[in-house]
Amino acid sequence: MPAEQFLERLMDEYGNTVLRMCYLYLKDYQLAEDAVQETFIKAMKSYESFEHKSSEKTWLIRIAINCCKNIMRNRWFKIRQNNPEENAERTGNDSIDDFLEKDSISAAVMKLQANDRQIIVLHYYQELSVKEIASVIGKTENTTRQRLNRARGKMRKILTEAGYEEN
Repeated sequence: MPAEQFLERLMDEYGNTVLRMCYLYLKDYQLAEDAVQETFIKAMKSYESFEHKSSEKTWLIRIAINCCKNIMRNRWFKIRQNNPEENAERTGNDSIDDFLEKDSISAAVMKLQANDRQIIVLHYYQELSVKEIASVIGKTENTTRQRLNRARGKMRKILTEAGYEEN
């Protein structure tokens, strides 16, 4: 299969999924788009070394998370995230930002720390199993289950403080 067809297939099948995950990870639509672009470039360059020990989706998400982490390590990203006035101006007009801010669950996810947000996004938004998440984050299944349970507890606390009652 030619590289263009391969890349087009990956983007058609997983593009929206990877974009949503990157956005929830980075909290910035433009940075998420950059991370997605970098993800697919890296995937295309390294597909020959993909060992098929996991699904393509899991493999792409692992690449996307690494791209997001690289962006977050950038000094510019840290300055930008610590300047709330700039963030309000920068994200105020994006329809996806408006949607996610209105959605209380997504807002609660955004309040979690990166590691907790990552595991919640992978489990609930990407619908990966504990085994797949363990593969993505490079941890054992037991450790992954523990992290997921802790993250759920933090989400529960955030939602309770926001006025949601436990059922």
